[in-house]
Amino acid sequence: MARRKPEEEKILDVNAAMQGSLVFSDPVNLRINGKFEGTLTTKGNLIVGASAQVVADIIGESIVISGKVKGKVKASKMVALTLSSNVIGDIETPKVSIESGAVFNGKLKMPQGKMTLGELSDYLSVEERKIEEWVNNGRIPAEKMGDAFVFDRQEVEVWISQNT
Repeated sequence: MARRKPEEEKILDVNAAMQGSLVFSDPVNLRINGKFEGTLTTKGNLIVGASAQVVADIIGESIVISGKVKGKVKASKMVALTLSSNVIGDIETPKVSIESGAVFNGKLKMPQGKMTLGELSDYLSVEERKIEEWVNNGRIPAEKMGDAFVFDRQEVEVWISQNT
C-alpha cells in the first residue's frame, strides 16, 4: 500500500462564498473554487480553480491561478497563470509562467539576488526599523555594502523557513 506524503493529506478545498482574512501558518494544499474576498496568506500550494472569483491580496509560496483574481499576488517561489486565468493586479514572484490564453493586466516584478532594506521591508511586510534591529542582534543574515545593508534573497528564504 502506497503511503501519501503528509503534505498531500493537508488539502483544504474551499467551494463556498467567503469574506475576510484567511491565514495558514503551516504548509497546506489549498484550493479555492468559489468566491473569496479579503486577504489570503498561506504556506504551501494555493490553487485558484477555474470557477473561482477572488478579490483579495494573496501572499503565498506556490500559486496556480485558473480563475479570476483581482488584487496583488505575491509568491516566494512561483506563480503560474493557466489559459483560463484572468488576473487584474500586480504580481511579485521570482518565477512565473503564463500560458497562452491567460489574461493578465498589471505589473510583474521578479525580484532576484540581493534586496535592499526597503525591498526586504516590503517583502516581509515589516518596518525597516524592526529589520535593522534584527540585523544588529544577528537574527537575520545581512551584508554591509557601503552605508547600507543588503540581503541575499536565498538566505532570507532559508531564514523565513526556519523562523516561521
